[in-house]
Amino acid sequence: MPDKVLPGPIHGNTPCVKEAVCIHTNRIYDSCRDKECIENLRVYPTRCSQEILDCATSVKTRDATLLCTNIDVSEVAFNRGYYRVDIKFFYSITVEVCSCSGRLQKIRGLAVYEKSVILFGSEGDVKIFSSKRDCDCRYATNMPTAFVEAVDPVFLAAELCDAKKLCVCKDPECECDCPELCDVPQCIKELFEDELVTSGGCKNLLVTLGQFSIVRLERDSQILIPAYDFCMPEKECVGSSEDRPCDLFRKIKFPVNEFFPPSARGAVSCGESDKKNHIGSCCGK
Repeated sequence: MPDKVLPGPIHGNTPCVKEAVCIHTNRIYDSCRDKECIENLRVYPTRCSQEILDCATSVKTRDATLLCTNIDVSEVAFNRGYYRVDIKFFYSITVEVCSCSGRLQKIRGLAVYEKSVILFGSEGDVKIFSSKRDCDCRYATNMPTAFVEAVDPVFLAAELCDAKKLCVCKDPECECDCPELCDVPQCIKELFEDELVTSGGCKNLLVTLGQFSIVRLERDSQILIPAYDFCMPEKECVGSSEDRPCDLFRKIKFPVNEFFPPSARGAVSCGESDKKNHIGSCCGK
């Protein structure tokens, strides 16, 4: 049985590893991935969009964007070390509807989807204090932190539905007819140009989305890792110059990926990170 590795210089048959060092970082205790087909998800249009929707005869999918998520972590009773992660997804839905006159118009609304997963997050009752905090006896609990990674959903289908066919149950603790809209962050509401309609329309919009997501639980931990050497940058800093604009332009590499997108077999290039900006930070707890 090999000896236990302790912090300090490493001796033996590992010439590349200089020493073992102890670091404080977030350790992933559990994670899961999901591929969901969300059917008949109701869309709450803006007031102007609802007026157009009431006169629509057909609908066509246009765009579905994941705005952000609300995440809540709670302990699972009688199962120590396991936690329930409640996630609420907020989507911006845009469709194109056709009225009796044959005119096509775009409408927009909000869709909300909720899900829960159970993950292992280990145990820890320690109270964490830090010198970075004010001296007011505040501390951070050692609950695990949940992270959700998700991409924009695949817009699979959209359909019109008679509003009378949808059963809407009034929640006595909520001012609106739709409990899922009770805790919509204000920053989400401000993304829509008008008030969201929850009831009173003649027709409702239902959509089907395909959602890929990864959920993980992390906890602050002290981990012993091998250290190879100090990280010294090899690249020299390049400052500004007095070159002519055309001379600077000639030094820029031709953006091949902008003209020839990579094939399905090809590797993803570094220039493919320019995607839609989302506002996941506005829903953090």
